[in-house]
Amino acid sequence: MSPHFQTYDRPHRDRRDWQNIKGMVPFLWEYRGRALLALISLILAKSANVGVPVVLKEIVDGLEQAEKTQLMLPLFLLLAYGALKLSSSAFNELRDAIFARVRFHAMRRLSTRVMHHLHNLSLRYHLERRTGAISRDLERGTRSVSSILNYMVFSILPMLVEFSLVAAILLINYDPHFALITFGTVAVYIAFTFAITEWRMEYRLEANRQESSANNQAFDALINYETVKYFGNERLEQERYDRTLDGWENSSVMAQTSMSLLNFGQGAIIAVGVTIIMIYAANGVVEGSMSIGDLVLVNAFMLQIFIPLNFLGIVYRQIKYALADMDLIFKLLELEPEIRDKEDARSLQVNGGAIRFEQVSFSYQEDRAILHGVDFAVEPGEKVAIVGQSGAGKSTLGRLLFRFYDVSEGCIRIDGQDLREVTQQSLRAAIGIVPQDTVLFNDTILYNLQYGRPEARREEIETAARMAHIHDFIASLPQGYDTLVGERGLKLSGGEKQRIAIARAMLKRPRILLFDEATSSLDSRTEQAIQVTLKEVARHHTTLVIAHRLSTIVDAQRILVMDQGRIVESGSHAELLARNGRYAEMWRLQLDDREKSGSSENVPSQELSQP
Repeated sequence: MSPHFQTYDRPHRDRRDWQNIKGMVPFLWEYRGRALLALISLILAKSANVGVPVVLKEIVDGLEQAEKTQLMLPLFLLLAYGALKLSSSAFNELRDAIFARVRFHAMRRLSTRVMHHLHNLSLRYHLERRTGAISRDLERGTRSVSSILNYMVFSILPMLVEFSLVAAILLINYDPHFALITFGTVAVYIAFTFAITEWRMEYRLEANRQESSANNQAFDALINYETVKYFGNERLEQERYDRTLDGWENSSVMAQTSMSLLNFGQGAIIAVGVTIIMIYAANGVVEGSMSIGDLVLVNAFMLQIFIPLNFLGIVYRQIKYALADMDLIFKLLELEPEIRDKEDARSLQVNGGAIRFEQVSFSYQEDRAILHGVDFAVEPGEKVAIVGQSGAGKSTLGRLLFRFYDVSEGCIRIDGQDLREVTQQSLRAAIGIVPQDTVLFNDTILYNLQYGRPEARREEIETAARMAHIHDFIASLPQGYDTLVGERGLKLSGGEKQRIAIARAMLKRPRILLFDEATSSLDSRTEQAIQVTLKEVARHHTTLVIAHRLSTIVDAQRILVMDQGRIVESGSHAELLARNGRYAEMWRLQLDDREKSGSSENVPSQELSQP
């Protein structure tokens, strides 16, 4: 079950609903003047609307009296009738035009706040999230703000204003029975609507949950399209998707069926109320206590109240659904980032760029330790490599250096400054990374390169591309730097993506460089060219290299060998080989593998120019 959905509970939901409605106020406050003008326009529109039956009554009574004397056209009243109709329409449209800025600005502000909050949440949340479900939840949640504002301003408030005006006229001018019947019908209608809607809400929430789950499965299957094809599991994915949609279908059918019951009940209540009102009004005309104009007025008032009231059932249901959707957004905003800057955190001051891991221990989960007392230093300008088998904890060191997680024990320092004492923004600005799995934005090559330093000039971008040996390839493409790379960079080969990542890191001009298997997807010739470039770049930077291919780090001043979260060996390439320990064993195994494979190069990269 999605963590955003909970079993529907009335008292809890009511508290959440009011809390979420109050949470909308800050997004509206910026345009409170417009909101007030829209409210004034609403009152004027409804006053004109209520005035129409009053004028109509006078027209009917005037014509009735004229028949007894001399028939005359009540021109003034007819003009007033038309003016009120026009005024009602004009003020309604003015209200819509004024409030549009308020509504869409609130949606914009909430959307940007959610995006900002998602970026502030820690890596652990993003590793555990379900992208498809989150995407659908965010879409519904943001849309719910617009829905609630629409219903409140264009349905609920107009109905309340109109009902208040009609009630005042009935109480002042007519027998209390009319007001009593009207109030009683409305009260029964609202109570019935609330009760049935609360019961129906369970089906709607379940349908939402199933829809989000199905959407997540569809996203997951499409993102992993190649894996699905590799194993021929199209049928498996379709059946899994269909099973989830089956649950959505059943819940949706129950929601629709119960809505038919609700609509019938609402119609029956309105029919009974209007019938009783008309019986009283007709009896009043017969007895002479009411004129035909009064009958027309009461009938018109009933239509003005009960026709919108019939729509109130739909509005109430939609508001409840929108509040449930909005709850997803506000619960997300309530999530606290795991990693936060201290209140007095200062910017990292990088001088030489010295890195120090001091007895660092770390675990993603309490029952499974990843690092055990890791202790080493990288001096300014030094190149240190970290090697080891998969699962040894190498990549975890990189995540800790970027402070995606805080250490469980010990500390990490840069130029003597504890990473927990400085701002995350300044820390990450000081480090450039070339990751093993380079993921690009679905935009142009230029945009992805410029991401390293958005303010960089075109010449600087091209220089970085030449240094990464990717410029000639880009220039050969029909659209050059303006070529779209596809979702997650799928139109590029692994080697091309890594070279773009290298260029991007160079463009950033950081004091510290982190290479995480930076050349693992390159062919031998390109790797050799890139290694020369990396060596040149690393000469002026503090460099930490995480490597599996040992041939890429033989020039490192020091090599740290990790095993099961501990540093088991340390020294230069020659020293470690002479020691004939774990590193020497890994070196021999890789030499044997290269000899068996004939040192073959990687498959040539695919061309972007191909369809």
